[in-house]
Amino acid sequence: MEIRPIKTETDYEATLKEIEGLMAAAGGSPEGDRLDVLVTLVEAYERDHYPMDFPDPVEAIKFRMEQQGLTVDDLVPVIGRKNRVYEILARKRPLTLRMIEGLHETFAIPAESLLKHSTHRGSHAA
Repeated sequence: MEIRPIKTETDYEATLKEIEGLMAAAGGSPEGDRLDVLVTLVEAYERDHYPMDFPDPVEAIKFRMEQQGLTVDDLVPVIGRKNRVYEILARKRPLTLRMIEGLHETFAIPAESLLKHSTHRGSHAA
């Protein structure tokens, strides 16, 4: 089982292709063990070369709404009146700490996303 570090984009692409061929491997088999090691190498390479940042708070809320089929009315108990929800979604009003806590607890939106400062010019820090 010759396994080398992923150092270049070419190595990365070749490793992804090999992983694709091993996806049906049984756990605990030599192929399954190779798959585990290769996936770990790919994750390390991606963490260094393709870092993922958390979405901004409004995008995180909109994503969860779409994912769970939520409406503005579903957000009212956590954010406040309907017009306040629309202001948040339009980036005209910042989230308060109470809103962040409620969105995180009620809808399991990652707090890291909700606490991130928006890059929108008119926004305020939460």
